[in-house]
Amino acid sequence: MPEPATILSISGLEVRYGAALAISDMSLEVEEGSVLAVLGANGAGKTSLARACSGLVPAARGTIRFAGRDITAWSADRRRRAGLIYLPEGRGIFPGLTVGENLRIAVRLAPSRSAALDRALQLFPALAKRRGQQAGSLSGGEQQMLSLARAFAVDPKLVVVDEPSLGLAPKLVDMVFETLEQAKRSGLTLIVIEQFAHKALAIADRCIIMRRREISWAGTGSEALAQLSAHYFGGSGPGPDGGAGPGERVSGRAESA
Repeated sequence: MPEPATILSISGLEVRYGAALAISDMSLEVEEGSVLAVLGANGAGKTSLARACSGLVPAARGTIRFAGRDITAWSADRRRRAGLIYLPEGRGIFPGLTVGENLRIAVRLAPSRSAALDRALQLFPALAKRRGQQAGSLSGGEQQMLSLARAFAVDPKLVVVDEPSLGLAPKLVDMVFETLEQAKRSGLTLIVIEQFAHKALAIADRCIIMRRREISWAGTGSEALAQLSAHYFGGSGPGPDGGAGPGERVSGRAESA
């Protein structure tokens, strides 16, 4: 059986905001069709990683390769058109437009707009009943579904999802992660940045834990879950918010993560 292809490869990445260092010497790989969970306390550099991958902030140093091409110098728009989609925290929708208008904007560059719309509504049938409803009037969970539908409609190669549970009630968090699980089963590659560590790890193949702008631990999703359990019972795993615990392995790098 052939080895899975690497869809995203980051080598020696450094990100700065002026003089402030946000990410230091990070290296990782993401396999096609896998889910990578990115955990860590606030300020660890998780969102800076997502923004660097998507081209919203430049790499001060290092290389980013996507689908076999060096995209380090590419604009955010070019990366999106190549199939690397970033969903920032706080929803990625136009609240003043209807659900249908939001979806039509998302698929405007798709080879077949009707097929792309059908794909989105098959994944999110609840949205089909609300195509004429203003997006800003949807519930928080429905807005997050619309954000995900906009991303999945264009048949992306990789989606980076930043804090999909932000501001949602527990039942809606479950709904969002059921959707992500469905996307995983369809073969989509995901990077999920999430404070609800157990939710992210339930669908993750691999996990990295970030601390102080670096990768402090990397391994499988099941290994990370074991660290969490150990921490709750007096061990040395990361805390319940995904923050790194006192006894994790420190390497700064995560090959095949």
